[in-house]
Amino acid sequence: MLWVEHLLGVCNLPSKYGCRMYPNIEEDYIAEACPVCRGNCNCKACLRLDVPVKNLKNLDLDISEDEEFEHYKYMLQVLLPFLQWISEEQMVEKNLEAKRRGLLLPDLKIEKADCPIDECVYCDICRTSIFDFHQSCPRCSFDLCLTCCREIRDGHLQGGEEEVVFEYIDLGFDYLHGGKGEKVKLPTETSSMDDIKSKSEWKANEDSTIPCPPEDMGGCGLGILELKCMFSHSSTEKKKFMFSEIPVSELVRKAEEIAKTYNLMDVAAAHSQFCPCFNSVGEVDLSNNKLRKAASREGSDDNYLYCLGAQDIQHEDLKHFQWHWSRDEPVIVSDVLESASGLSWEPFVMWRAVRQLKHLKHDTLLKVKAVDCLDCRETDVNIHEFFTGYTEGRYDRYSWPVILKLKDWPPYTLFEEHLPRHGAEFICCLPFKEYTHPRKGVLNIAVRLPDKSLKPDMGPKMYIAYGAAQELGRGDSVTKLHCDMSDAVNILTHTAEVPLKMESLKNIEKLKKRHFVQDQRELFGDFQAVDEKVETNVSVVECCKVTADDKNISSGSGDQNTGITVEQADPIVELNGDRGESKLNGKDFSSGSELEKNEGAKVDQENSGGSDTTISGNKLDRLEASQGGAIWDIFRRQDVQKLQEYLNKHFQEFRHIHCCPLQQVVHPIHDQTFYLTLEHKRKLKEEYGIEPWTFVQNLGDAVFIPAGCPHQVRNLKSCIKVALNFVSPENVGKCIRLTEEIRTLPQNHRAKEDKLEVKKMTICAMRHVVECLEQKLRPERT
Repeated sequence: MLWVEHLLGVCNLPSKYGCRMYPNIEEDYIAEACPVCRGNCNCKACLRLDVPVKNLKNLDLDISEDEEFEHYKYMLQVLLPFLQWISEEQMVEKNLEAKRRGLLLPDLKIEKADCPIDECVYCDICRTSIFDFHQSCPRCSFDLCLTCCREIRDGHLQGGEEEVVFEYIDLGFDYLHGGKGEKVKLPTETSSMDDIKSKSEWKANEDSTIPCPPEDMGGCGLGILELKCMFSHSSTEKKKFMFSEIPVSELVRKAEEIAKTYNLMDVAAAHSQFCPCFNSVGEVDLSNNKLRKAASREGSDDNYLYCLGAQDIQHEDLKHFQWHWSRDEPVIVSDVLESASGLSWEPFVMWRAVRQLKHLKHDTLLKVKAVDCLDCRETDVNIHEFFTGYTEGRYDRYSWPVILKLKDWPPYTLFEEHLPRHGAEFICCLPFKEYTHPRKGVLNIAVRLPDKSLKPDMGPKMYIAYGAAQELGRGDSVTKLHCDMSDAVNILTHTAEVPLKMESLKNIEKLKKRHFVQDQRELFGDFQAVDEKVETNVSVVECCKVTADDKNISSGSGDQNTGITVEQADPIVELNGDRGESKLNGKDFSSGSELEKNEGAKVDQENSGGSDTTISGNKLDRLEASQGGAIWDIFRRQDVQKLQEYLNKHFQEFRHIHCCPLQQVVHPIHDQTFYLTLEHKRKLKEEYGIEPWTFVQNLGDAVFIPAGCPHQVRNLKSCIKVALNFVSPENVGKCIRLTEEIRTLPQNHRAKEDKLEVKKMTICAMRHVVECLEQKLRPERT
């Protein structure tokens, strides 16, 4: 027992509370077996790279050969239509090339490009990855993807848009909190007429051949592009193809034969089978304890999300997951941390793991990059100081909460290297490993890329940020609205509640009034009447009402936003102890305004850690008693167009870098410059009739986000989340459409480059599936 006393003593905690490095573990439990024996020791030696990860439960995917066989048949029927589409696209290009050379199609030999397997080739116009067929200049190696080839022949090349320059001027610290700042005239950016002229003059020849573009477009302007491939496609070769070299057309033929042999049913028919979440008459079964209400759309059957406990997952639940996943619905799995060894995700435990002051083999990782959510700028911060603020809070000289987000720590590509124990622990926690396992997921097509090929970074990646229960309106801890290129699973591994200090609440209220006046001034002009009312300490709510009546202006407010709330300004909420009563300026505000009631999203008691949590306006009743860490808003794919219309209409009501209003919008989702507050979500539903799924992510919740679903997150507490990307067969088509979408973005856009290579993944996955299914058929045929 001496070692137990020492363990508790070094953490300066009474024994009855256990140890800070082993939270929620009592002394008697530790005494039964030491952390080393339990496999979750947090000493430096065990946390660092020198100790191998072993004996962890749930680390690997354990499935039988029969289950794997069924998964392969499922993948073949889901992926075959996309493989056929790729083959048809290639066939069009082969026919054009044969016609250009005056050859019959069977006599056409396509030269294989000289590209090492560990390199990636991108189209020199749209930056889309080239996975097989492409046109290339024999003189200067200019490469053009098939989509750009088709567009230039049709006379409307969309890729390679000119760069767009956004210049946000730093107007000083006072501007961040409502000051006018120094007036600076932004330079007007103009596109080069020479570039526009070159692009318009670059056309295909009458015989459909494409000349190499001029030098200012990346080519030489001399040669004629020739068809090349990454895999052998010569129809005259007599040798038997290895599956690593089999052309797409041959792969399609083999896949169609197998599908016919197994009489695989149509995927759409399989997905239309009955779901246990619905009763016999096709209505949502409200008595089902695996449903969580997340929206209130009229006439819709998708207001409830599938939510089950990790310990309750049975074999048949995978099919249930697939039913909801095929409908493009998020899925929530709770209590996933119980599936692992219990390794601590306390921030200082991880800090100790990467602190390599005396270990010469590894780098020192003491100073890191963090993003200040108020002005969206990066700042250098000591990692120990950052984690101190994570648990205790930080304030600027105006007593406004400083909300920081760690940027890429540990480095994106080195998470499992710097935190090997935590990386293994995360994999243990992953539910539905058939989809999510980063190396062995049989339904994760990302794992089928060749071993030596250059692979996209799918994670895991850690997101560490401060948070606050109140919606501040500016500088909230948010992940702005965006859309991932692939599917993702996000697990909340740690939370720390940091209530706002009582003495700062009054200062925050004053600053929010200044923010409101600044928003109104920059949107609609300098209204003296409103300035006077704010100076005389008249309620902002009343100011809004008078201004709305007199000037006929609409509402809107939010994180780095300049919108104006008409009926109600964001109140400062004080959570009073265990009762969770909310008060505004000393008055009872727990019942909420009409706006709050209409906007509220109810989170049922059984789905929120045993507490009845209500998200309505800034009223978060008893949230401090729950395990809630973050609020998620995930939009349906069918609502994306209307969402984009709303953002294009209201973009001037949002702020970004240096807290400056947005200047323009290139793409409302991919720009990642918007966060829709409660007020903006209310307006969105009022104007366009759409709303997201909104729910609280509790500690230990794994959230599955389908590719192509725009989503945003706001931290209610300081949070540590770990996310992993994967590519499911069901969402390959969405990933391809997203690839086609980003290729039209400007060259300097943050989302421009196609790093996923989903078409290449699809081909490699189908090669593996067809090979395995053929091997299964051989004994039957012999």
